[in-house]
Amino acid sequence: MVAHLLRLKLTLLRNSVRRSPWQLVGLGLGALYALGIVGLGVAGLLFLRQADIALAQTVVVLGGAAALLGWAIIPVAASAADMTLDPSRFTTSAVPMPQLLAGLALGGLIGIPGVATSLVALATVGTWSRSVPAAAGALVGAVLGLLSCVLVSKVVTTATAGLAASRRFKDVSAIVFLIPLVLMGPIVGGIARGIAESGDFLTGLARALAWTPAGAAWSLGGELAAGDYAAASQKFAIALATTAGLALCWMALLRRALVTPPFEGSAKKRTGGLGLFALFPATPTGAVAARSLTYWLRDPRYAGALVVVPLLPVLLIFQGSQTGSYGLLVFIGPLTAFLLAWSISSDVSYDSTAFALHVSTGLRGVQDRLGRSIACLVFALPAAVAFSILPFLFSGDWALLPGVLGLSLGVLFSGMGLSSVVSARYTVAVPLPGDSPFKKPPGNVGQTMAVQFGGMAVLLLLVAPEAALVAVQLVTGSTVPGWINLVLGPVLGLGLFAAGVRLGGKWLDARAPELLAQLAVNR
Repeated sequence: MVAHLLRLKLTLLRNSVRRSPWQLVGLGLGALYALGIVGLGVAGLLFLRQADIALAQTVVVLGGAAALLGWAIIPVAASAADMTLDPSRFTTSAVPMPQLLAGLALGGLIGIPGVATSLVALATVGTWSRSVPAAAGALVGAVLGLLSCVLVSKVVTTATAGLAASRRFKDVSAIVFLIPLVLMGPIVGGIARGIAESGDFLTGLARALAWTPAGAAWSLGGELAAGDYAAASQKFAIALATTAGLALCWMALLRRALVTPPFEGSAKKRTGGLGLFALFPATPTGAVAARSLTYWLRDPRYAGALVVVPLLPVLLIFQGSQTGSYGLLVFIGPLTAFLLAWSISSDVSYDSTAFALHVSTGLRGVQDRLGRSIACLVFALPAAVAFSILPFLFSGDWALLPGVLGLSLGVLFSGMGLSSVVSARYTVAVPLPGDSPFKKPPGNVGQTMAVQFGGMAVLLLLVAPEAALVAVQLVTGSTVPGWINLVLGPVLGLGLFAAGVRLGGKWLDARAPELLAQLAVNR
Protein backbone atom coordinates (compact mmCIF):
# COMPACT_ATOMS: atom_id res chain seq x y z
CA MET A 1 0.00 0.00 0.00
CA VAL A 2 2.89 2.38 0.75
CA ALA A 3 4.38 1.72 -2.69
CA HIS A 4 0.95 2.26 -4.24
CA LEU A 5 0.63 5.69 -2.60
CA LEU A 6 4.09 6.66 -3.81
CA ARG A 7 3.25 5.54 -7.36
CA LEU A 8 0.05 7.57 -7.13
CA LYS A 9 2.01 10.69 -6.18
CA LEU A 10 4.49 10.14 -9.02
CA THR A 11 1.67 9.52 -11.50
CA LEU A 12 -0.11 12.71 -10.50
CA LEU A 13 3.13 14.66 -10.78
CA ARG A 14 3.88 13.16 -14.20
CA ASN A 15 0.39 13.86 -15.52
CA SER A 16 0.54 17.46 -14.32
CA VAL A 17 3.54 18.19 -16.55
CA ARG A 18 2.01 16.47 -19.57
CA ARG A 19 -0.76 19.04 -19.89
CA SER A 20 1.41 21.39 -21.97
CA PRO A 21 5.06 21.86 -22.94
CA TRP A 22 5.13 25.06 -20.88
CA GLN A 23 4.37 23.13 -17.73
CA LEU A 24 7.37 20.91 -18.37
CA VAL A 25 9.52 23.97 -19.05
CA GLY A 26 8.37 25.57 -15.81
CA LEU A 27 9.12 22.44 -13.82
CA GLY A 28 12.55 22.29 -15.44
CA LEU A 29 13.27 25.91 -14.50
CA GLY A 30 12.18 25.26 -10.92
CA ALA A 31 14.37 22.17 -10.79
CA LEU A 32 17.37 24.09 -12.16
CA TYR A 33 16.90 26.83 -9.57
CA ALA A 34 16.63 24.28 -6.78
CA LEU A 35 19.66 22.45 -8.18
CA GLY A 36 21.70 25.64 -7.94
CA ILE A 37 20.69 26.22 -4.33
CA VAL A 38 21.32 22.57 -3.46
CA GLY A 39 24.69 22.69 -5.20
CA LEU A 40 25.78 25.67 -3.14
CA GLY A 41 24.54 24.04 0.05
CA VAL A 42 26.23 20.72 -0.64
CA ALA A 43 29.50 22.40 -1.64
CA GLY A 44 29.46 24.50 1.52
CA LEU A 45 28.81 21.48 3.73
CA LEU A 46 31.60 19.50 2.10
CA PHE A 47 33.94 22.46 2.49
CA LEU A 48 33.15 22.49 6.24
CA ARG A 49 34.83 19.09 6.51
CA GLN A 50 38.14 20.94 6.73
CA ALA A 51 36.82 23.63 9.09
CA ASP A 52 36.91 23.78 12.85
CA ILE A 53 34.45 21.43 14.55
CA ALA A 54 32.75 24.27 16.43
CA LEU A 55 32.21 26.27 13.23
CA ALA A 56 30.87 23.27 11.31
CA GLN A 57 28.57 22.39 14.20
CA THR A 58 27.20 25.93 14.30
CA VAL A 59 26.44 26.00 10.57
CA VAL A 60 24.86 22.52 10.44
CA VAL A 61 22.67 23.02 13.52
CA LEU A 62 21.45 26.46 12.49
CA GLY A 63 20.78 25.27 8.94
CA GLY A 64 18.86 22.23 10.16
CA ALA A 65 16.80 24.30 12.59
CA ALA A 66 16.00 26.79 9.80
CA ALA A 67 14.88 23.93 7.54
CA LEU A 68 12.57 22.60 10.25
CA LEU A 69 11.12 26.05 10.79
CA GLY A 70 10.55 26.48 7.07
CA TRP A 71 8.74 23.16 6.75
CA ALA A 72 6.54 24.21 9.69
CA ILE A 73 5.66 27.75 8.57
CA ILE A 74 5.26 27.54 4.80
CA PRO A 75 2.33 25.05 4.85
CA VAL A 76 0.33 27.50 6.99
CA ALA A 77 0.39 30.18 4.31
CA ALA A 78 0.25 27.78 1.37
CA SER A 79 -1.75 24.91 2.83
CA ALA A 80 -3.23 24.17 -0.59
CA ALA A 81 0.10 24.24 -2.41
CA ASP A 82 0.37 20.47 -2.79
CA MET A 83 -2.87 18.60 -2.15
CA THR A 84 -2.28 15.64 -4.46
CA LEU A 85 -2.31 13.31 -1.44
CA ASP A 86 -4.75 15.28 0.68
CA PRO A 87 -5.74 13.06 3.65
CA SER A 88 -9.42 13.99 3.22
CA ARG A 89 -9.39 12.14 -0.09
CA PHE A 90 -8.80 8.88 1.77
CA THR A 91 -11.84 9.26 4.03
CA THR A 92 -13.72 6.46 2.26
CA SER A 93 -10.64 4.28 1.65
CA ALA A 94 -9.91 1.39 4.00
CA VAL A 95 -6.18 2.07 4.17
CA PRO A 96 -4.54 0.85 7.41
CA MET A 97 -3.30 3.78 9.48
CA PRO A 98 0.40 2.73 9.66
CA GLN A 99 0.59 2.30 5.89
CA LEU A 100 -1.28 5.57 5.28
CA LEU A 101 1.10 7.42 7.58
CA ALA A 102 4.17 5.97 5.91
CA GLY A 103 2.83 6.58 2.41
CA LEU A 104 1.84 10.19 3.06
CA ALA A 105 5.10 10.94 4.86
CA LEU A 106 7.30 9.52 2.12
CA GLY A 107 5.06 11.14 -0.49
CA GLY A 108 5.90 14.48 1.11
CA LEU A 109 9.48 13.99 -0.07
CA ILE A 110 8.41 13.61 -3.70
CA GLY A 111 8.80 17.01 -5.28
CA ILE A 112 11.41 19.72 -5.57
CA PRO A 113 11.33 20.85 -1.89
CA GLY A 114 11.55 17.28 -0.57
CA VAL A 115 14.35 16.21 -2.88
CA ALA A 116 16.32 19.41 -2.25
CA THR A 117 16.05 19.05 1.53
CA SER A 118 17.03 15.38 1.33
CA LEU A 119 20.17 16.06 -0.69
CA VAL A 120 21.34 18.87 1.59
CA ALA A 121 20.60 16.77 4.69
CA LEU A 122 22.62 13.85 3.35
CA ALA A 123 25.50 16.21 2.56
CA THR A 124 26.02 16.66 6.30
CA VAL A 125 27.45 13.13 6.26
CA GLY A 126 30.30 14.55 4.17
CA THR A 127 30.77 17.34 6.69
CA TRP A 128 31.32 14.84 9.49
CA SER A 129 33.20 12.17 7.51
CA ARG A 130 36.19 12.79 9.75
CA SER A 131 35.62 9.45 11.46
CA VAL A 132 33.33 6.47 11.11
CA PRO A 133 31.32 7.21 14.29
CA ALA A 134 30.84 10.85 13.30
CA ALA A 135 29.71 9.95 9.74
CA ALA A 136 27.32 7.30 11.07
CA GLY A 137 25.91 9.74 13.62
CA ALA A 138 25.49 12.38 10.92
CA LEU A 139 23.60 9.89 8.74
CA VAL A 140 21.26 8.96 11.57
CA GLY A 141 20.78 12.63 12.42
CA ALA A 142 20.05 13.50 8.78
CA VAL A 143 17.38 10.79 8.58
CA LEU A 144 15.78 11.84 11.87
CA GLY A 145 15.99 15.53 10.95
CA LEU A 146 14.47 14.94 7.54
CA LEU A 147 11.64 12.88 9.01
CA SER A 148 11.02 15.62 11.57
CA CYS A 149 10.75 18.21 8.78
CA VAL A 150 8.17 16.16 6.90
CA LEU A 151 6.24 15.24 10.04
CA VAL A 152 6.08 18.78 11.38
CA SER A 153 4.68 19.98 8.05
CA LYS A 154 2.06 17.22 8.16
CA VAL A 155 1.16 18.07 11.74
CA VAL A 156 0.76 21.75 10.93
CA THR A 157 -1.20 21.10 7.74
CA THR A 158 -3.54 18.58 9.37
CA ALA A 159 -4.03 20.68 12.50
CA THR A 160 -4.97 23.77 10.49
CA ALA A 161 -7.10 21.88 7.96
CA GLY A 162 -10.30 23.06 9.63
CA LEU A 163 -9.13 26.66 9.62
CA ALA A 164 -7.75 26.35 6.10
CA ALA A 165 -11.23 25.35 4.92
CA SER A 166 -12.39 28.82 5.92
CA ARG A 167 -12.14 31.36 3.12
CA ARG A 168 -11.51 34.18 5.61
CA PHE A 169 -8.55 32.31 7.15
CA LYS A 170 -7.04 31.72 3.71
CA ASP A 171 -7.39 35.38 2.77
CA VAL A 172 -5.97 36.80 5.99
CA SER A 173 -3.12 34.29 6.39
CA ALA A 174 -2.00 34.74 2.79
CA ILE A 175 -1.87 38.53 3.06
CA VAL A 176 -0.19 38.46 6.48
CA PHE A 177 2.42 35.98 5.25
CA LEU A 178 3.13 38.21 2.25
CA ILE A 179 4.27 41.15 4.40
CA PRO A 180 7.40 39.50 5.88
CA LEU A 181 8.24 38.14 2.43
CA VAL A 182 8.23 41.64 0.98
CA LEU A 183 10.25 42.94 3.92
CA MET A 184 12.66 40.01 3.85
CA GLY A 185 15.60 42.25 2.93
CA PRO A 186 15.23 44.67 5.85
CA ILE A 187 14.47 41.82 8.25
CA VAL A 188 17.53 39.81 7.23
CA GLY A 189 19.64 42.95 7.23
CA GLY A 190 18.54 43.86 10.75
CA ILE A 191 19.26 40.37 12.00
CA ALA A 192 22.65 40.33 10.30
CA ARG A 193 23.53 43.68 11.86
CA GLY A 194 22.53 42.40 15.29
CA ILE A 195 24.59 39.26 14.81
CA ALA A 196 27.61 41.25 13.64
CA GLU A 197 27.48 43.35 16.78
CA SER A 198 27.56 40.17 18.89
CA GLY A 199 30.35 37.94 17.69
CA ASP A 200 29.45 34.86 19.75
CA PHE A 201 25.73 35.09 19.14
CA LEU A 202 25.51 32.39 16.47
CA THR A 203 27.71 29.97 18.37
CA GLY A 204 25.64 30.37 21.51
CA LEU A 205 22.40 30.07 19.58
CA ALA A 206 23.54 26.86 17.90
CA ARG A 207 24.70 25.43 21.22
CA ALA A 208 21.29 26.10 22.73
CA LEU A 209 19.33 24.79 19.73
CA ALA A 210 21.37 21.57 19.78
CA TRP A 211 19.57 20.61 22.99
CA THR A 212 16.11 21.30 21.59
CA PRO A 213 13.93 19.30 19.18
CA ALA A 214 14.84 21.80 16.45
CA GLY A 215 18.56 21.02 16.39
CA ALA A 216 19.24 17.83 18.34
CA ALA A 217 19.24 15.56 15.29
CA TRP A 218 21.57 17.83 13.34
CA SER A 219 24.13 17.98 16.17
CA LEU A 220 24.81 14.23 16.43
CA GLY A 221 27.68 14.20 13.93
CA GLY A 222 29.41 17.15 15.59
CA GLU A 223 29.23 15.66 19.07
CA LEU A 224 30.65 12.34 17.89
CA ALA A 225 33.38 14.14 15.93
CA ALA A 226 34.33 15.96 19.14
CA GLY A 227 34.33 12.66 21.06
CA ASP A 228 31.48 13.63 23.39
CA TYR A 229 29.55 10.35 23.29
CA ALA A 230 27.47 11.15 26.37
CA ALA A 231 26.08 14.34 24.81
CA ALA A 232 25.51 12.49 21.52
CA SER A 233 23.49 9.80 23.30
CA GLN A 234 21.32 12.38 25.04
CA LYS A 235 20.72 14.33 21.86
CA PHE A 236 19.91 11.13 19.98
CA ALA A 237 17.24 10.45 22.59
CA ILE A 238 15.85 13.97 22.12
CA ALA A 239 15.79 13.61 18.33
CA LEU A 240 14.18 10.17 18.47
CA ALA A 241 11.56 11.38 20.96
CA THR A 242 10.84 14.38 18.73
CA THR A 243 10.27 12.21 15.67
CA ALA A 244 8.11 9.76 17.61
CA GLY A 245 6.12 12.55 19.24
CA LEU A 246 5.45 14.24 15.91
CA ALA A 247 4.38 10.91 14.40
CA LEU A 248 1.96 10.21 17.26
CA CYS A 249 0.57 13.74 17.10
CA TRP A 250 0.06 13.48 13.35
CA MET A 251 -1.59 10.08 13.71
CA ALA A 252 -4.07 11.46 16.25
CA LEU A 253 -4.86 14.46 14.05
CA LEU A 254 -5.14 12.26 10.97
CA ARG A 255 -7.58 9.88 12.67
CA ARG A 256 -9.79 12.83 13.52
CA ALA A 257 -9.46 14.32 10.03
CA LEU A 258 -10.50 11.05 8.39
CA VAL A 259 -13.59 10.81 10.59
CA THR A 260 -14.57 14.48 10.41
CA PRO A 261 -13.01 15.98 7.25
CA PRO A 262 -13.00 19.78 7.03
CA PHE A 263 -16.06 21.28 5.44
CA GLU A 264 -16.47 24.82 4.25
CA GLY A 265 -20.11 25.54 4.82
CA SER A 266 -21.98 28.39 3.32
CA ALA A 267 -23.29 30.37 6.24
CA LYS A 268 -26.12 32.74 5.52
CA LYS A 269 -24.90 36.25 5.02
CA ARG A 270 -26.89 39.39 5.26
CA THR A 271 -27.11 40.99 1.87
CA GLY A 272 -28.51 44.26 0.78
CA GLY A 273 -27.81 47.03 -1.68
CA LEU A 274 -25.75 46.93 -4.82
CA GLY A 275 -22.38 47.64 -3.24
CA LEU A 276 -19.92 49.16 -5.68
CA PHE A 277 -22.35 48.64 -8.54
CA ALA A 278 -24.41 51.53 -7.15
CA LEU A 279 -21.41 53.88 -7.52
CA PHE A 280 -20.80 53.23 -11.23
CA PRO A 281 -23.09 54.06 -14.16
CA ALA A 282 -25.49 51.34 -15.32
CA THR A 283 -23.50 50.62 -18.46
CA PRO A 284 -21.49 47.57 -19.55
CA THR A 285 -18.25 49.43 -18.85
CA GLY A 286 -19.51 50.53 -15.43
CA ALA A 287 -20.58 46.97 -14.56
CA VAL A 288 -17.15 45.59 -15.46
CA ALA A 289 -15.46 48.34 -13.46
CA ALA A 290 -17.61 47.66 -10.38
CA ARG A 291 -17.02 43.91 -10.62
CA SER A 292 -13.27 44.33 -11.05
CA LEU A 293 -12.98 46.82 -8.20
CA THR A 294 -14.91 44.43 -5.95
CA TYR A 295 -12.33 41.76 -6.73
CA TRP A 296 -9.52 44.19 -5.96
CA LEU A 297 -10.95 44.83 -2.51
CA ARG A 298 -12.08 41.32 -1.58
CA ASP A 299 -9.92 38.81 -3.45
CA PRO A 300 -6.57 38.11 -1.71
CA ARG A 301 -4.96 37.32 -5.05
CA TYR A 302 -5.47 40.98 -5.98
CA ALA A 303 -4.97 42.35 -2.46
CA GLY A 304 -1.41 41.06 -2.46
CA ALA A 305 -0.45 43.75 -4.97
CA LEU A 306 -2.06 46.41 -2.78
CA VAL A 307 -0.12 45.23 0.28
CA VAL A 308 3.21 45.65 -1.52
CA VAL A 309 2.64 49.32 -2.43
CA PRO A 310 2.73 50.83 1.11
CA LEU A 311 5.86 48.78 1.83
CA LEU A 312 7.84 50.23 -1.09
CA PRO A 313 9.10 53.25 0.94
CA VAL A 314 10.34 50.88 3.64
CA LEU A 315 12.30 48.86 1.09
CA LEU A 316 13.84 51.91 -0.56
CA ILE A 317 14.70 53.50 2.79
CA PHE A 318 16.43 50.29 3.81
CA GLN A 319 18.29 50.20 0.50
CA GLY A 320 19.38 53.80 1.07
CA SER A 321 20.60 52.99 4.58
CA GLN A 322 22.82 50.28 3.12
CA THR A 323 24.28 52.38 0.30
CA GLY A 324 24.27 55.76 2.02
CA SER A 325 22.20 57.31 -0.79
CA TYR A 326 18.45 57.88 -0.72
CA GLY A 327 18.17 59.06 -4.32
CA LEU A 328 15.94 56.19 -5.36
CA LEU A 329 13.21 57.41 -2.99
CA VAL A 330 12.43 60.05 -5.60
CA PHE A 331 11.25 57.31 -7.97
CA ILE A 332 8.72 55.66 -5.66
CA GLY A 333 5.94 57.16 -7.77
CA PRO A 334 7.03 55.68 -11.12
CA LEU A 335 7.74 52.32 -9.47
CA THR A 336 4.28 52.29 -7.89
CA ALA A 337 2.70 53.18 -11.23
CA PHE A 338 4.65 50.39 -12.92
CA LEU A 339 3.55 47.73 -10.42
CA LEU A 340 -0.12 48.71 -10.37
CA ALA A 341 -0.43 49.21 -14.14
CA TRP A 342 1.15 45.85 -14.91
CA SER A 343 -0.92 44.07 -12.28
CA ILE A 344 -3.98 43.90 -14.58
CA SER A 345 -2.01 42.09 -17.28
CA SER A 346 -3.26 38.83 -15.74
CA ASP A 347 -6.78 40.09 -14.97
CA VAL A 348 -8.51 37.66 -17.33
CA SER A 349 -6.46 34.78 -15.97
CA TYR A 350 -7.65 35.61 -12.45
CA ASP A 351 -11.25 35.47 -13.68
CA SER A 352 -10.81 31.81 -14.56
CA THR A 353 -14.01 30.29 -15.94
CA ALA A 354 -16.03 33.25 -14.61
CA PHE A 355 -14.83 34.95 -17.79
CA ALA A 356 -17.63 32.98 -19.47
CA LEU A 357 -20.01 35.66 -18.16
CA HIS A 358 -18.28 38.25 -20.33
CA VAL A 359 -18.36 35.95 -23.35
CA SER A 360 -21.97 34.80 -23.05
CA THR A 361 -23.43 38.29 -22.57
CA GLY A 362 -21.91 39.62 -25.76
CA LEU A 363 -19.86 42.25 -23.97
CA ARG A 364 -17.71 44.24 -26.38
CA GLY A 365 -13.99 43.91 -25.94
CA VAL A 366 -13.45 47.67 -25.62
CA GLN A 367 -15.98 47.81 -22.78
CA ASP A 368 -14.22 44.96 -21.00
CA ARG A 369 -10.77 46.52 -21.40
CA LEU A 370 -11.93 49.98 -20.35
CA GLY A 371 -13.91 48.74 -17.34
CA ARG A 372 -10.98 46.77 -15.93
CA SER A 373 -8.62 49.72 -16.41
CA ILE A 374 -11.01 52.18 -14.74
CA ALA A 375 -11.27 49.89 -11.71
CA CYS A 376 -7.50 49.86 -11.33
CA LEU A 377 -7.19 53.60 -11.95
CA VAL A 378 -9.57 54.33 -9.06
CA PHE A 379 -6.75 53.66 -6.60
CA ALA A 380 -3.68 53.49 -8.87
CA LEU A 381 -3.91 57.10 -10.03
CA PRO A 382 -4.11 58.63 -6.50
CA ALA A 383 -1.39 56.26 -5.28
CA ALA A 384 0.99 57.15 -8.14
CA VAL A 385 0.43 60.90 -7.68
CA ALA A 386 0.76 60.71 -3.88
CA PHE A 387 3.98 58.66 -3.98
CA SER A 388 5.41 61.02 -6.61
CA ILE A 389 4.88 64.05 -4.34
CA LEU A 390 5.66 62.45 -0.97
CA PRO A 391 9.49 62.28 -1.25
CA PHE A 392 9.69 65.98 -2.10
CA LEU A 393 7.70 66.92 1.00
CA PHE A 394 10.61 65.61 3.06
CA SER A 395 13.50 66.73 0.87
CA GLY A 396 12.15 70.22 0.10
CA ASP A 397 13.79 70.14 -3.35
CA TRP A 398 10.89 70.50 -5.78
CA ALA A 399 12.89 70.86 -8.98
CA LEU A 400 12.49 67.22 -10.03
CA LEU A 401 8.78 66.96 -9.16
CA PRO A 402 7.34 67.90 -12.60
CA GLY A 403 9.57 65.42 -14.40
CA VAL A 404 8.96 62.59 -11.93
CA LEU A 405 5.22 63.22 -11.88
CA GLY A 406 5.12 63.18 -15.68
CA LEU A 407 7.09 59.93 -15.69
CA SER A 408 4.69 58.38 -13.16
CA LEU A 409 1.61 59.31 -15.18
CA GLY A 410 3.24 58.15 -18.40
CA VAL A 411 4.17 54.79 -16.87
CA LEU A 412 0.69 54.36 -15.38
CA PHE A 413 -1.33 55.09 -18.53
CA SER A 414 1.10 53.37 -20.92
CA GLY A 415 1.18 50.32 -18.66
CA MET A 416 -2.61 50.19 -18.54
CA GLY A 417 -2.76 50.22 -22.32
CA LEU A 418 -0.14 47.50 -22.69
CA SER A 419 -1.78 45.36 -20.00
CA SER A 420 -5.09 45.65 -21.85
CA VAL A 421 -3.41 44.16 -24.92
CA VAL A 422 -1.44 41.44 -23.11
CA SER A 423 -4.35 40.10 -21.07
CA ALA A 424 -6.49 39.89 -24.23
CA ARG A 425 -3.92 37.73 -25.98
CA TYR A 426 -2.23 35.59 -23.32
CA THR A 427 -3.21 33.73 -20.21
CA VAL A 428 -0.77 32.93 -17.42
CA ALA A 429 -0.73 30.44 -14.57
CA VAL A 430 -2.35 32.05 -11.53
CA PRO A 431 -4.03 30.70 -8.39
CA LEU A 432 -7.62 29.64 -8.96
CA PRO A 433 -10.45 31.56 -7.25
CA GLY A 434 -10.56 30.62 -3.57
CA ASP A 435 -7.00 29.26 -3.55
CA SER A 436 -4.04 30.65 -1.67
CA PRO A 437 -2.22 33.43 -3.58
CA PHE A 438 0.91 31.26 -3.31
CA LYS A 439 -0.61 28.28 -5.09
CA LYS A 440 0.04 27.96 -8.81
CA PRO A 441 -0.50 25.12 -11.25
CA PRO A 442 2.77 23.15 -11.38
CA GLY A 443 4.96 23.55 -14.43
CA ASN A 444 3.45 26.72 -15.94
CA VAL A 445 6.25 28.93 -14.68
CA GLY A 446 7.97 29.04 -18.07
CA GLN A 447 5.04 30.51 -19.98
CA THR A 448 4.25 32.91 -17.15
CA MET A 449 7.81 34.23 -17.03
CA ALA A 450 7.96 34.64 -20.82
CA VAL A 451 4.75 36.67 -20.93
CA GLN A 452 5.47 38.77 -17.84
CA PHE A 453 9.10 39.65 -18.53
CA GLY A 454 8.49 40.15 -22.25
CA GLY A 455 5.64 42.55 -21.52
CA MET A 456 7.70 44.45 -18.96
CA ALA A 457 10.48 44.91 -21.51
CA VAL A 458 7.99 46.38 -24.00
CA LEU A 459 6.64 48.72 -21.33
CA LEU A 460 10.14 50.01 -20.62
CA LEU A 461 10.48 50.84 -24.32
CA LEU A 462 7.13 52.64 -24.35
CA VAL A 463 8.11 54.94 -21.49
CA ALA A 464 11.62 55.55 -22.82
CA PRO A 465 10.85 59.18 -23.88
CA GLU A 466 9.68 60.17 -20.39
CA ALA A 467 12.61 58.36 -18.78
CA ALA A 468 15.03 60.09 -21.16
CA LEU A 469 13.71 63.55 -20.20
CA VAL A 470 14.17 62.78 -16.51
CA ALA A 471 17.73 61.64 -17.24
CA VAL A 472 18.44 64.85 -19.18
CA GLN A 473 17.18 66.93 -16.27
CA LEU A 474 19.37 65.02 -13.82
CA VAL A 475 22.44 65.51 -16.02
CA THR A 476 21.93 69.17 -17.01
CA GLY A 477 20.17 70.45 -13.91
CA SER A 478 17.71 72.37 -16.09
CA THR A 479 14.01 72.35 -15.12
CA VAL A 480 12.82 72.67 -18.73
CA PRO A 481 12.92 68.89 -19.49
CA GLY A 482 10.92 68.30 -16.31
CA TRP A 483 8.10 70.64 -17.33
CA ILE A 484 8.11 69.13 -20.83
CA ASN A 485 7.82 65.70 -19.25
CA LEU A 486 4.85 66.82 -17.13
CA VAL A 487 2.97 67.45 -20.39
CA LEU A 488 4.45 64.66 -22.51
CA GLY A 489 3.95 61.91 -19.93
CA PRO A 490 0.15 62.17 -19.59
CA VAL A 491 -0.40 62.97 -23.28
CA LEU A 492 1.72 60.12 -24.60
CA GLY A 493 0.48 57.79 -21.88
CA LEU A 494 -3.20 58.52 -22.58
CA GLY A 495 -2.59 58.04 -26.29
CA LEU A 496 -1.01 54.64 -25.71
CA PHE A 497 -3.76 53.81 -23.21
CA ALA A 498 -6.47 54.53 -25.79
CA ALA A 499 -4.61 52.56 -28.45
CA GLY A 500 -4.11 49.64 -26.07
CA VAL A 501 -7.77 49.55 -25.06
CA ARG A 502 -8.89 49.58 -28.70
CA LEU A 503 -6.37 46.95 -29.83
CA GLY A 504 -6.98 44.78 -26.77
CA GLY A 505 -10.73 45.08 -27.28
CA LYS A 506 -10.37 44.08 -30.93
CA TRP A 507 -8.30 41.02 -30.01
CA LEU A 508 -10.74 40.11 -27.27
CA ASP A 509 -13.68 40.25 -29.66
CA ALA A 510 -11.81 38.00 -32.08
CA ARG A 511 -10.61 35.34 -29.66
CA ALA A 512 -12.75 35.44 -26.52
CA PRO A 513 -13.82 31.77 -26.94
CA GLU A 514 -10.18 30.70 -27.28
CA LEU A 515 -9.28 32.60 -24.14
CA LEU A 516 -12.11 30.90 -22.25
CA ALA A 517 -10.90 27.50 -23.48
CA GLN A 518 -7.37 28.24 -22.24
CA LEU A 519 -8.72 29.29 -18.85
CA ALA A 520 -10.70 26.05 -18.59
CA VAL A 521 -7.53 24.03 -19.33
CA ASN A 522 -5.64 25.87 -16.56
CA ARG A 523 -8.08 24.69 -13.90
